[in-house]
Amino acid sequence: MVLGSALEVFTRLGGSFVSRWLHVVVGITWIGLLYYFNFVQTPAFAELDPDARNKAMDKITWRALWWFRWSAAATLATGILILAFGSEAAESDLTNADFWKGNEGVAIATGILLAVTMFANVWLVIWPKQQVVIANARNVLAGGQADPDAPAAARKGALASRMNTIFSIPMLLFMVGAPHFFGTSSHFNTLTHSGRRGLYFAITVVVWGVLELNALGLIGGTAANWTKKIYETHLNAIVTGFVLAIGWYALWEIVLRA
Repeated sequence: MVLGSALEVFTRLGGSFVSRWLHVVVGITWIGLLYYFNFVQTPAFAELDPDARNKAMDKITWRALWWFRWSAAATLATGILILAFGSEAAESDLTNADFWKGNEGVAIATGILLAVTMFANVWLVIWPKQQVVIANARNVLAGGQADPDAPAAARKGALASRMNTIFSIPMLLFMVGAPHFFGTSSHFNTLTHSGRRGLYFAITVVVWGVLELNALGLIGGTAANWTKKIYETHLNAIVTGFVLAIGWYALWEIVLRA
């Protein structure tokens, strides 16, 4: 009985540590590649001639996308493991309902919403659209005709990628800040009233939904217009991400601490 209990505790503590450690490693890989695509590759490819760009798509982008999509999947998987193992600290027990009523839990829940959306964008939008673009590049390099659907696919993939860039900034604020800024050692660590949590998440879901629908072209279409201004350059996306993070923090202060 004692041996069994000790093994259970060790498994939980060890599993919690390993899942968190791997979550950070694969998460850095995912977000790092996201920033590479948006801050380095896209501006650089715009300066290349079509032949050089097609060759880079064939040799570089294909490989980078493998690591990109699977690191996204690994980040989600290790995040689920963190929730499964819970936390070694009783006051931060992820299996405890009261944890999710506190500010650390609310912060993590906000980060989860954004991260899962980013994962869905990778696998359901970016990767399928990039497959069309890369297949077109390889076909043209082989002497075939350009796919007329490739530009539209590239545009949809780019919008989703820029949306992920925007979401990543507040997502990291809430995920990294949950145990540190919003955690047990800060003045934020209080159980919030259910009505205030409800209002906070209602506004959060509206903001999240409008932005995601905009990126998918369900609001304003996919052509360049004022609704797509925030996606048109990587600088616009960076600025929008920080503005969104500051706005979410302001919402936190106004609603949860009022």
